[in-house]
Amino acid sequence: MQIRQVPYDHPDAVKLDAEVQLEYAARYDNSEGDATVLHARMFDPPGGMYYLAYDADERPVASGGWRAQDTNDAGYSDGDAEIKRMYVTVEARGLGLARRILARLEESARAAGRTRMVLETGTKQPEAIALYRSSGYTDCPKFGHYRYDPLSICLAKPLA
Repeated sequence: MQIRQVPYDHPDAVKLDAEVQLEYAARYDNSEGDATVLHARMFDPPGGMYYLAYDADERPVASGGWRAQDTNDAGYSDGDAEIKRMYVTVEARGLGLARRILARLEESARAAGRTRMVLETGTKQPEAIALYRSSGYTDCPKFGHYRYDPLSICLAKPLA
């Protein structure tokens, strides 16, 4: 497997984003998936980063990115790097790709001067919760688009 930095609007990233939206819609029994508004430029360095993992046949099989956040009305704090669109295709699950992409995200956010990694996930994503908790993420005050949703869980990890 090879992990590459790509723009958020790269065709392979768009493909995986569509897949993860279908998974969110199925898990949460809604038609919209994740309604958080994202723009490609949010993931441009140095204010963000986006990665795809490719298999030996050059197929995109995992994704993840972060975008810089600072104190605002949505509950973020100065120095935050928010993880977005972590996803591993069904056929590539169990290979450690999510953990590898997460490490790459943390490394690049730290190098960009961000001081805390944050993410929002949900109660119907137990695999994601297990990954993040086993990687040192702990509960934090809620932030972001779903901060008032009872199914939302917000986690954070210092990058220092």
